[in-house]
Amino acid sequence: MSEHEGNEKANLIDGEKAKSTPKRCEWKKGQSGECDEWGWWEDRSLPEKILIGIGFAILGIGLAFLFGWVVMLLWNWLMPDIFGLKRVTYWQAWGLLILCCILFKDFGSGSGGSRSDRKRRRELRRYMREDQATPDIAPENE
Repeated sequence: MSEHEGNEKANLIDGEKAKSTPKRCEWKKGQSGECDEWGWWEDRSLPEKILIGIGFAILGIGLAFLFGWVVMLLWNWLMPDIFGLKRVTYWQAWGLLILCCILFKDFGSGSGGSRSDRKRRRELRRYMREDQATPDIAPENE
């Protein structure tokens, strides 16, 4: 094997490594390529990360207040006319939201609900695969 062929092999191996390792996103410089999932976060300085966190916190609080307000408006628009119920205040609407979470979303289970959901989906997929694997036997017509 010549030295030239050996260099080509080394470059090929390095090229494969470069393709398999994710590159950082550098949108500012206009470069394209594969991006790893957290590259945008790693490129930020600590003050930028803090500002992003504060921004998301303010956005989350604002959306929570908006959600309570929407529930209050919907209740006061629909329930008194349909069922003859009293109008509710903003904080009563929040109480209704919390009550609905406890009753309908299994509020106390935390992340366990998503795990059981995944388990249920996995079992359903397995059942469907087994069902597809067994041939259907057509009834004989006499």
